Amino acid sequence: MRAAIYSNYGPPEVMSIKDIEKPSIKEQDRVLIRVHSASVNTMDYLYRKGYLPTRLDNGLTKPKNPILGIDVAGTIEAVGENVRKFKVGDHVFGSCFGSHSEYVSPRENFLCHMPKNITFEDAAAIPCAAQTALQALRDVAQVKQGQRVLIYGASGGVGHFAVQLANYYGAEVTAVCSTSNLDWVKDLGAHYVLDYTKEDFTDHRNKYDVILDAVGKRTFFSCLRSLTEKGVYITEHLFFPKYHPFQVMIGSFLGRKKAKIHFTKPNHGDLAFLCSLVEQEKLKPVIEKCYPLEQIVEAHQHIESGRTKGKIVLRVT
Repeated sequence: MRAAIYSNYGPPEVMSIKDIEKPSIKEQDRVLIRVHSASVNTMDYLYRKGYLPTRLDNGLTKPKNPILGIDVAGTIEAVGENVRKFKVGDHVFGSCFGSHSEYVSPRENFLCHMPKNITFEDAAAIPCAAQTALQALRDVAQVKQGQRVLIYGASGGVGHFAVQLANYYGAEVTAVCSTSNLDWVKDLGAHYVLDYTKEDFTDHRNKYDVILDAVGKRTFFSCLRSLTEKGVYITEHLFFPKYHPFQVMIGSFLGRKKAKIHFTKPNHGDLAFLCSLVEQEKLKPVIEKCYPLEQIVEAHQHIESGRTKGKIVLRVT
């Protein structure tokens, strides 16, 4: 099978397409998927660059796992003996390491049947980014109706899902993005939009119950005065900026305002919930561009630019 491989850490050009052995079902709670589409995430380029925290997991000098990709959408071609949720021929989407290849073999608990009203490309854009937004707002912030939520980086992969989900939970949503993205982000459900190229939301007197930094560009300290008395600042970027861990450690000593770092926990239940929202047309993925697998270098260059509108997706099969 074909796969996008990187044998050394470095720039996008370390990626290449190679023929490797097709995976098989080695554990009976796994399925074999023929990959149709897979998205490209920030995590992919951080692993490819060899960002220090990722090396602790993936090898200090060279990658132990040479295939990137954590989102998948495709067709099941085989199932393990213990698989109960799926059968051969099912269209599924979900979380799976190594999805930038023609076949993967994930556990069934990280998958869900695809929404009936979207394409494989749309489905591949959902898992990591939408689950990150959902868990940050629902579980970490425990967003309630009437609360004021600010999404920083509202036009990005996590951000555009967060705008829609915060609106779904009944919050008053303020979205921060660049000039060219203001209109479509408002169409997603934002009540107010701010252009970060022209103004800083912290210069206003507005207070927010939740500030979700979806791109790792702000700090807890810089957002303090914009949080309500019991407000919470959330980011998924542990070392962006580098003193994020320090902020979280001392956050508990700064009154009742809190800083939280959220790590996504992929699971079938959240995927099924997101699937239902998509089918009800209460949630939709936005894809800026689809690249064929052969253009993996260009896809990485795009995502690493930090100016993605929604998601970047690979067409694999």
